[in-house]
Amino acid sequence: MLFRARGKIHRGESAVEIVRSLELAAADYPYRGQSIRRFLRWSLERLRDSVHPRELDLSDTLEDESLALNYLCLCDECGAGELLINHQDSPA
Repeated sequence: MLFRARGKIHRGESAVEIVRSLELAAADYPYRGQSIRRFLRWSLERLRDSVHPRELDLSDTLEDESLALNYLCLCDECGAGELLINHQDSPA
């Protein structure tokens, strides 16, 4: 899985790995290494002007991987990045 944002490509086996890579790349993020949900809240707040408010809520019932993937899809939809899924490993 690949995610392109701000001219950089983030790679990972999972959406959580990509979101962690985005966290490391966010120079102004002050809570590095804490929960994925904290980073997602911080990052979604920065998208407030281009995302409908209902999209900014993080469900308590979703696992981190689902939230991370939903976040990457949302960023792709609103133009804040591009989600690329590599299908080379898929069976024919």
